[in-house]
Amino acid sequence: MALRIKFWGVRGSIACPSSEHLRYGGNTSCIEVVAGENRFVLDAGTGIRQLGQTYIRDGIRDIHLLLTHTHWDHINGFPFFGPAYDPVRAVRIRAGHLLKAGSTIRNVLAAQMDSPMFPVPLEAMRAKITFEDFHAGDEFDLFPDTKIRTAPLNHPNGATGYRVEHGGRVAVYITDTEHVPGHDDANILKLIAGADVVIYDSTYTEAEFPNRVGWGHSTWNEGMRLCRMAGAKKLAIFHHDPDHNDEFMDRLAEEAARAWSGTFVCREGMEVVLD
Repeated sequence: MALRIKFWGVRGSIACPSSEHLRYGGNTSCIEVVAGENRFVLDAGTGIRQLGQTYIRDGIRDIHLLLTHTHWDHINGFPFFGPAYDPVRAVRIRAGHLLKAGSTIRNVLAAQMDSPMFPVPLEAMRAKITFEDFHAGDEFDLFPDTKIRTAPLNHPNGATGYRVEHGGRVAVYITDTEHVPGHDDANILKLIAGADVVIYDSTYTEAEFPNRVGWGHSTWNEGMRLCRMAGAKKLAIFHHDPDHNDEFMDRLAEEAARAWSGTFVCREGMEVVLD
């Protein structure tokens, strides 16, 4: 059975809906995965608002949301996720980075919507919402035919990488993470081993990276290196810096394709099918 991936938001840090960000998109991180007859969501950046509209239109009632972490660009679309306000729907939210810090995903999402930051509290969401915290590194069956493996990532305040296994196909979602030059990240290598596609945090160029050490992000060059080491087939360049406009991203895409034919740059609205 096919594994389908649709990108609803591919930007990092902050949404940038401008005329210079049309070809690649300005919404922040949100990915929809369709695994056979089931579907789920990775991250709740601003891209999740439009995704929610399609779920309402299509009558999707059972929704699973997996969060890499809770920095604003990955959750600030959640208060605008329409299905969460509909009492006929169920939303199950999981996160793997907060227990170690003594918090929970419910507390973080509630705080984001608390006065005076937002006028509508979490309690106004009338769907049946459940919250589940786990430890990055855990494994679980999201559906009977869909296995999720996780790993901790190197990011301020923590983050979780996800490996999705379904129907003999593997997709991996690695954002946000910072590499250490000259060091092979064993957590990532294990997670991406033999994957069909690796969606990787490629926020910075190699030239930009030295001045942004400690900010928690990586480069497509490092993603390519890790994919080759781990025998992954494709690298999806993701989490674009808001300063990287369409022309910049065009040049980056060309450079990456010359370096390795297995690379492609994620665009908002793009669909990838693994079958």
